[in-house]
Amino acid sequence: MPDPAITQDVIAAHGFSPDEWQEVLSILGRDPTFTEMGIFSAMWNEHCSYKSSKKWLRTLPTTGPQVICGPGENAGVVDIGDGQAVVFKMESHNHPSYIEPFQGAATGMGGILRDVFTMGARPIAAMNSLSFGMPDHPKTRSLVSGVVAGIGGYGNCFGVPTVGGEVRFDPSYNGNCLVNAFAAGLADADKIFYSAASGVGRPVVYLGAKTGRDGVGGATMASAEFDDTIEDKRPTVQVGDPFTEKRLMEACLELMATGAVVSIQDMGAAGLTCSAVEMGDKGGLGVRLDLEKVPQREENMTAYEMMLSESQERMLMVLDPALEDAARAVFVKWDLDFAIVGETIAEDRFLIVHNGEVMADLPLSKLSSTAPEYDRPWEETPPPAPMGEVPQVDPMEGLRSLIGSPNHASKAWVYEQYDSQVMADTLRTPGAGAGIVRVHGTTKALAFTSDVTPRYVAANPVQGGKQAVAEAYRNLTAVGATPLATTDNMNFGNPEKPRIMGQFVGAIRGIGAAVDALDMPIVSGNVSLYNETDGTGILPTPTIGAVGIIADHAEAITGTLQPGHVLLQLGETRGHMGQTALLAEHLGRVEGDAPPVDLQAEAAHGDFIRANRAWIAACTDLSDGGLALAAFELAAASGTGVALETAETAALFAEDQGRYLIATTFDGAEALFIAAASADLVISRVGMAQGTDFSFDGQSAPLADLLEIYRTAFAHAVS
Repeated sequence: MPDPAITQDVIAAHGFSPDEWQEVLSILGRDPTFTEMGIFSAMWNEHCSYKSSKKWLRTLPTTGPQVICGPGENAGVVDIGDGQAVVFKMESHNHPSYIEPFQGAATGMGGILRDVFTMGARPIAAMNSLSFGMPDHPKTRSLVSGVVAGIGGYGNCFGVPTVGGEVRFDPSYNGNCLVNAFAAGLADADKIFYSAASGVGRPVVYLGAKTGRDGVGGATMASAEFDDTIEDKRPTVQVGDPFTEKRLMEACLELMATGAVVSIQDMGAAGLTCSAVEMGDKGGLGVRLDLEKVPQREENMTAYEMMLSESQERMLMVLDPALEDAARAVFVKWDLDFAIVGETIAEDRFLIVHNGEVMADLPLSKLSSTAPEYDRPWEETPPPAPMGEVPQVDPMEGLRSLIGSPNHASKAWVYEQYDSQVMADTLRTPGAGAGIVRVHGTTKALAFTSDVTPRYVAANPVQGGKQAVAEAYRNLTAVGATPLATTDNMNFGNPEKPRIMGQFVGAIRGIGAAVDALDMPIVSGNVSLYNETDGTGILPTPTIGAVGIIADHAEAITGTLQPGHVLLQLGETRGHMGQTALLAEHLGRVEGDAPPVDLQAEAAHGDFIRANRAWIAACTDLSDGGLALAAFELAAASGTGVALETAETAALFAEDQGRYLIATTFDGAEALFIAAASADLVISRVGMAQGTDFSFDGQSAPLADLLEIYRTAFAHAVS
């Protein structure tokens, strides 16, 4: 089949700017073949090259005594003691999930799981952070249904527990939903596998499922805005098979134990192209591929299609040739393809041959480490306009507005479609804060959370970036965990717009300051830009996934509210009402500044919670909805009534940061007051657990009636 002509329209469709195309011509000194153009397009697009974000990502703190491997590999690796490591990452599958919700979300889950077990780790936990348009938008219900079914279908079949996450709705996501997937696994700290190829003349081996035409051009599609041609992009969405992925994982882990693996790389974005280039570039080697040897499930596939297919459940490996037979036997046993498709070479070349014909011959280093990098113009986000006065509101009506909104109602409709108990090590299921999973065979446990408040980031990117990290820190702390490290998923609009690039820069600065102050280095992550449709961008959404450790899971703070418990608030309420959930959900106003984040206070309060966990029966941080929603969520988890001692709007609904709500006994309350005084921290009594009503300074409603609203509002909105 002859290559199509490379016209200006074809060049533009592959995402090249005029300057980038001239750079391709300059590098080659000739016109590229169609396959070479596709390879450059895949490697130089935003999704693979990070060309608009690398400058700023380098400023993030990524090291620490606990970090074994930071950004640059398939996933980050963090020491958890006893010769063990946790391996984790978060990544987006936004555009595919909007085009084809079920398969887009399912393959996002499959991809993040491969990132983890490619490093030699067995996945033990998953989370997801989902952002949708308004429930009354024509596409939202089908998107929610398809995405949740895709995540659940893949994760449940693969056999990994989903232990946490978040779901939000906002008009800015009407034309571009966000699907951020997180996975974590366990590995021996001295048995981590990396992607850098080594050794000249070693076999390059294709592992897993066969290559088809699904997903061709997916990475390029993910690096562009949507417009009215969106339906034309449906073939660029991959199709997943979780049962094949499960076999692939078992085969890879078994293969790794043989000593045959020199290096290994998941075939994710840009498929065979990106995996081969990254392995060669990191090892300072070239790669030759013979495409007729690639296992194919469709007839007459071209070199272009094979190089750019994003068919799922595939790996690429550099093999110790002495152990080829043992390696092949493993994959034959698991009924998966094992094919030697090329070799490493000494020259800086990416040589692609198909049936004896050279289809591409490129300088490999120019495709990856020396890909274009931009210092995009950016504008500081201007301070928000002064907000109007916030009136005193009826506290019960304010609470009903929050718990009746799909943004703050129970998400049981979502997480009940996920298996959170598979593997039998889950200690805390979704819906109650950070998820907790035992480290099997030890007393240790790991805690997981994902957090961001996009309206804060839009108002003040620096403070919003700080707050995302600080809330993750508090969620881990509230279950008694010591935060270890973070992964980020930077979801933004078009970086070529200085206003959008300014949001990105501000958020990075805030995140960097927070992870440094709270000792939670960024060890992996993902950038998803061009989340726009017809020029309208999403709210800036820098999602933070965080992992913490509990030395003895018996000391985790996992209790529930009981009658007679005293409710204490750690941290001071100054009455910050800008960008609050009450303002948005009850008063229909989105205005004001994001709450300021005091990182020194965050650290001090976190240390206090961990040091005094013996006195704490139950704990949650105060974030969206302030004290009122935090107290209600404790009541909802236990079915026990609560009497709060104030009806004042700011005291109940302000979203000042650095605060926790603690449930304890009378003796515990006395001990905590003494400890707080000695640490010069602010702690105050705010209520009691009692009866079957929820009340504000005497104004009460039956908890059962409020729970009916809370437990049904989400389903009513999306089904």
